[in-house]
Amino acid sequence: MKLYISDLHFYHENVIALDKRNFCDVKDMNAYMISQWNSKIKGGDQIYVLGDMFVTKEAKEVNFILNRLNGKIFLVEGNHDCVWLKKEGINLNRFEWIKPYAEITDGNSNVILSHYPTFCYNHQYLQKSDGSPKTFMLYGHVHNTHDEVLVNQFQILTQKTELLGSTGTRKINCNMINCFCGFSDYKPLSLKEWIEIDSARRKNLQIPANQKIADEM
Repeated sequence: MKLYISDLHFYHENVIALDKRNFCDVKDMNAYMISQWNSKIKGGDQIYVLGDMFVTKEAKEVNFILNRLNGKIFLVEGNHDCVWLKKEGINLNRFEWIKPYAEITDGNSNVILSHYPTFCYNHQYLQKSDGSPKTFMLYGHVHNTHDEVLVNQFQILTQKTELLGSTGTRKINCNMINCFCGFSDYKPLSLKEWIEIDSARRKNLQIPANQKIADEM
């Protein structure tokens, strides 16, 4: 099975307050995220991490976590990952691949994988025979900040836009899903599960009052 998650930020002390994560310290956060990951993942599962897996400069800290996570891990690089990936001694054999961007298939769907939201993504206009979207753009980086609200506003605008084709007009597909770990209780989820969570969440998404965008994201 293919599963997805983003912005775990193992070892990042400041993210607890920034994301309002319900942990007393990094040790507590790390232990919970490992437990949640392994409760979901079976041995042959493929987990696509959409960036910012670790925020640390210590190879031993990275390896400590990697050696405790189940499954086959694929990493799409985030802005924080460039730091620890340069350190000597990282057990890179735990990753099937590490890329800045990827396009894969999941069942009969195309999946675009990027740490950063990609507004005009590849295959955006493709539809299945029943008219449902063929392609999904999975991203991270913005956590649950005001930037996520802006992404949502873009999606709404795009989905309301009509595209003129040879058979007439139709609405533009725009299916961007934020795989932020805080939305899934720190469990990697399947594409189907993320579609369901994302659809329910966006119905109630509003601009937070006095929301500050944190530079450390």
